[in-house]
Amino acid sequence: MGMTSDHAERLRAAELRVTRPRIAVLDAVQQHSHADTDTIFGAVRAVLPEVSRQAVYDVLAALTVAGLVRKIQPSGSVARYESRVGDNHHHLVCRSCGTIADVDCAVGAAPCLTPSDPDGFVVDEAEVVYWGLCPDCSAEEFVRSQP
Repeated sequence: MGMTSDHAERLRAAELRVTRPRIAVLDAVQQHSHADTDTIFGAVRAVLPEVSRQAVYDVLAALTVAGLVRKIQPSGSVARYESRVGDNHHHLVCRSCGTIADVDCAVGAAPCLTPSDPDGFVVDEAEVVYWGLCPDCSAEEFVRSQP
């Protein structure tokens, strides 16, 4: 099954109309993990030059609500989108260059972490962001620290 027909099937399963902009946005998010809206817009415009920025924003919002893409927004960062959904994974963010990488669940099954006092909430997901330096920036920092 091709990517386009897979995207169409996912849209139908989410009870969304299958449109070229929705297919193009799903494709862009899948090809550019943790991409910001500008990157996604550029990728969509490369295949559908007539699509407006607002249309891409609207599609991203609809796909996020439908659970077909996940929106993340680490502190101090613009919104990013990814196609890995429904598995309660977490993220590593480089403090230097902003690279974002996926990391599987911290421990055990979802929601991975249990709050000490949920105050009546039924917790079904935990969102954890680990901060540090990516391998490239870490190596660069090491080189700079050498006499």
